[in-house]
Amino acid sequence: MLQEGAHGKWTVSSSDESTEENSDSEKPSTSSVLDAAHDSSGPQYPCSEARKAAHKRKASPLKFSDKSCSAEAPPAGKQRTSQEGSGWCLSSSDEEPEDQEKHAHKEQVKEEKTDAPKHPLKLCKDDELSEDQKAEDYYEAPSETQDTWDLLNGGNPFRFFLTKVRGIHQSYNSGALHVKDILSPLFGTLVSSAQFNYCIDVAWLVRQYPPEFRKKPLLIVHGEKRESKAELLAQARPYENISFCQAKLDIAFGTHHTKMMLLLYEEGLRVVIHTSNLIAEDWHQKTQGIWLSPLYPRLPQGTSGSAGESRTNFKSDLISYLMAYNSPTLKEWIDLIQEHDLSETRVYLLGSTPGRYQGSDKEKWGHLRLRKLLKEHALSVPAQESWPVVGQFSSIGSMGADGSKWLCSEFQESLVAAGRSVMSLRCDVPVYLVYPTVNNVRQSLEGYPAGGSLPYSIQTAQKQLWLHSYFHKWSAEVSGRSHAMPHIKTYMRSSPDFQKIAWFLVTSANLSKAAWGALEKNGTQLMIRSYELGVLFLPSAFGLDKGYFHVKGKMLSESDNPATYFPVPFDLPPEQYGSKDQPWIWNIPYTDAPDTHGNMWVPS
Repeated sequence: MLQEGAHGKWTVSSSDESTEENSDSEKPSTSSVLDAAHDSSGPQYPCSEARKAAHKRKASPLKFSDKSCSAEAPPAGKQRTSQEGSGWCLSSSDEEPEDQEKHAHKEQVKEEKTDAPKHPLKLCKDDELSEDQKAEDYYEAPSETQDTWDLLNGGNPFRFFLTKVRGIHQSYNSGALHVKDILSPLFGTLVSSAQFNYCIDVAWLVRQYPPEFRKKPLLIVHGEKRESKAELLAQARPYENISFCQAKLDIAFGTHHTKMMLLLYEEGLRVVIHTSNLIAEDWHQKTQGIWLSPLYPRLPQGTSGSAGESRTNFKSDLISYLMAYNSPTLKEWIDLIQEHDLSETRVYLLGSTPGRYQGSDKEKWGHLRLRKLLKEHALSVPAQESWPVVGQFSSIGSMGADGSKWLCSEFQESLVAAGRSVMSLRCDVPVYLVYPTVNNVRQSLEGYPAGGSLPYSIQTAQKQLWLHSYFHKWSAEVSGRSHAMPHIKTYMRSSPDFQKIAWFLVTSANLSKAAWGALEKNGTQLMIRSYELGVLFLPSAFGLDKGYFHVKGKMLSESDNPATYFPVPFDLPPEQYGSKDQPWIWNIPYTDAPDTHGNMWVPS
């Protein structure tokens, strides 16, 4: 049957209408893992169908032609119908069961060399490098070592960074970090490390460490099971220094989505909470966020366990988060954190762990944890009841039949909490959701394959057309990253003129109930499927008594205090989708216009 909404048309078979609600879980199916393991041209680690499609299109690009489905397109039996105008089309031959679709967000793979033309947006002289070399090897050391040291110890009061992006003007990479920066000897003499993540290329990860640190003990915390776990362990077989901790995922369709580094140095301890998978692609041409802790010194011997706490309770919250894994393997790291002074931390930790929580435990994790933090620590601002909330993300779960089911009820109530006074939920609080359009992806540095890490599926989208009226384009001229598609996830509360923000959160959590939790049993129980982790920035923790940060624009005068201006990484106010804009949907074709490499997108 033909369906039509505000953002296009598509055809689906009747079998799609009766399938159960998509939960947006990111795990690949077992068959996907096995296919990847046995396909030498595919990724050597598990990934989603969306990421596999992106890899395939990079390896075998379909050049744009006026005849949309030319001889280069797939055989007739697998061919998708071309788009009607700006609409969405899906042929029944390409349907996948919803339970497989629930596994469709595992992260992207190394770029393959293509015969694509030179990138029209490129500002760096790197055309002689193949795509995989650019993603694999991109790293530019600071021009002056001391500059980076100064940056980490005073030039960035929030310790919030973006990742370096190849292909943009280098002025926009000033103050940005690559994974090799984070792991460099400049930041400390490494003793051991723990890497918590979702998608991991072990060989690539080892190469990001300086040669002198590559044999130091490395613990990898992951959520893989069965065949995908075996594949991960096989990757690490050549490295005797690597050990593993498997996160327990007892609720269906949950993932270990947390992205954190624990770095133990001779000089102390550092915590890094970020949004990138441990694969080359995620550190190449994507917009990612990083919070880098201060270097935490070791406490004097004999100090009590409660010492070294910050005013944000970061130390005890981090220990509680690690204890939630219920793993003896993490006991060593819990003890190490106890032995260090984390008192200089100015951010609040906000995590999700899988489970069903009642009573006071409901407020330990997920969106109810955010609600509690805002009520207890955010300062009320006059007329703040009408301040909009802004969410920005790279994946979308099923929100239900309308906004009242979750987004504009329990989730919005958590986002608008402020101060100790209980405010009634205002249905007129504007909600701005920032998610890339098809044209955002098409015009990106990577072109259409960038959409492999934006796994919003047609099966989910077609059931929540109401959600698309909240969508706003990805635009990031302020950070020079409009053409570097976002894998970062951020949430904030802004003044109506977007000149002030009451709080800012950078997190691994996408817009989904699996990540944030959903109330059950008449609101008496919160159910969370996945592990997530982020940090919350509140003005009060940075000595600002007005209850808000100013928004940092493109230019600051020398007289401006950088501690009062938060570097929001995309443009405010957000620009709403136009009548011809569509949200990026990964599993339908785009053949009406070429991307920046002259290619079309036919995912199958």
